[in-house]
Amino acid sequence: MGMVVLKFGGTSVATADLIRMAAQKAIKAKIDGNRVVIVVSAMGKTTDKLLALSGEITDKPQRRELDMLLTTGEQVTISLMAMAIKAAGHEAISLTGGQIGLITDAAHTKARIKEIKTDRIDQEHKDGKIVIVAGFQGVDIEGEITTLGRGASDTTALALAAVLKADHCTIYTDVDGIYTADPRMVPHAKKLNSISYDEMLEMASMGAGIMHNRAIEFAKKYNVEILVRSSVTEAEGTWITKEVEQMESILVSGVALRKDLAQFVLYGLPNKPGIVASIFSAISEQNIIVDDIIQNNDGEGLAACSFTAEHADLAECKLVIAQLAKEHNIDKIICKDPISKVSVVGVGMRSHSGVANTMFNALAAAKVNINSITTSEIRISCIIDPNDGDLALKVVHKAFDL
Repeated sequence: MGMVVLKFGGTSVATADLIRMAAQKAIKAKIDGNRVVIVVSAMGKTTDKLLALSGEITDKPQRRELDMLLTTGEQVTISLMAMAIKAAGHEAISLTGGQIGLITDAAHTKARIKEIKTDRIDQEHKDGKIVIVAGFQGVDIEGEITTLGRGASDTTALALAAVLKADHCTIYTDVDGIYTADPRMVPHAKKLNSISYDEMLEMASMGAGIMHNRAIEFAKKYNVEILVRSSVTEAEGTWITKEVEQMESILVSGVALRKDLAQFVLYGLPNKPGIVASIFSAISEQNIIVDDIIQNNDGEGLAACSFTAEHADLAECKLVIAQLAKEHNIDKIICKDPISKVSVVGVGMRSHSGVANTMFNALAAAKVNINSITTSEIRISCIIDPNDGDLALKVVHKAFDL
C-alpha cells in the first residue's frame, strides 16, 4: 500500500464546493490503494482577516496570542474536510498539529519543526481513515501552540511526507504548475514540466509565491518528489525533483520578484574581527532572517554593511540595530523601506556565461537602476526601487526568452 500526502492551499478550500472537490481527490487516492494524509490551509483569506481583526485590537499583538488566533483558521478547514469525506461515505479524522505530535521550538509566529511523531497517524491509517492535518502549526515542548510562518502549510506537508516516507507529495493550488515567472504579472510566462530542488528553493526565497522555501528544504533533504498542480483542473502539473543532467542545458529556469523587503545600511562600522559577527548574532537571536549581505571597507579602518530583511520584521530589526549603534558607535544607519528584488535562477548558470550581462543590459535599457547585486551559484539578484519592480520582472523575463 502506498503513502501519499495531499496539500490544499487556501484558494483550493475557499468554499464548501471546493472542499467537497478536494475531498473527492483524497477519496480517489484512497480507493487507488493509498494511505492518505491531507494537509490544509485556512479557507481563502481567513488568515488575512484574522490579522486585520487583531490590528483593530492592538498595533502590537503578542506573538503567542497571534499564534493562538491564526491557528483557528486551519482548524475550521480540517473539520469541514472531515465532514465532507464522511458525508461521501468514507472514514476520516481531523487533527491539529499538536494532536499529531508536530513539535517545534518556542519561536512564536516563525517556529521551526524539531520532531514529528507518527504513532497517531499510523493508528488512524490502520483504522482505515483518511487523516486530515491542520497545516502551519504545531506545539513546543511545553505544549504551547506555535505557527511556522505565513505560507508554511507547505512545510507541514513536506515534513509529514518525509517522516512518513510518502511516495510523493502533491501540492494543490490555484495555478496549474510552476511558471518561468508569475503569470499574473507576466502573461507570456511558460509552465515548466520540472524544476530542481535548488532552483525551486531559490525561486521560493526570491519571491515566487507557489511554494514555501522551508518546504523545499525538507523535500531536498529527504528526496521527496513534489507535484504542483491545479485543484480545479486535470492539467499536468510541475514536478520538483532532484537535479538531472538535462536541466543544465537550460540557461535560466525562471525570474522572480520580491516586494516585501526592507534594506538596512550601516555606515562607520569598526573594521575589526567580531563586529559583524556580533551584529548578526544579535539579529539572529530575535529570529530575524536576513539576506543580501554586503560589506565594503573604506581603507581607513571603517566599513559599511548592508542587508535585507522582510518588511514584517522591520520594527524588531530597527530596535536591534538602534541598540547595536550605541554599542559599536555606528556613524549612520539608513533604512530603505520598501525595496524590491528581481532575480534570475537556473542551474545552467554553472556551465554557461553571459547571464549577468544579459540581465544588466535588460535593466539598463529599461532605465531601471540597480542599487546592489548579490549572487549564488545558480542565482543573480538585483536590489531595485519598488516602483521599478513590475517593469524589471517583465524586461528580464523577455531578455532570456522565457
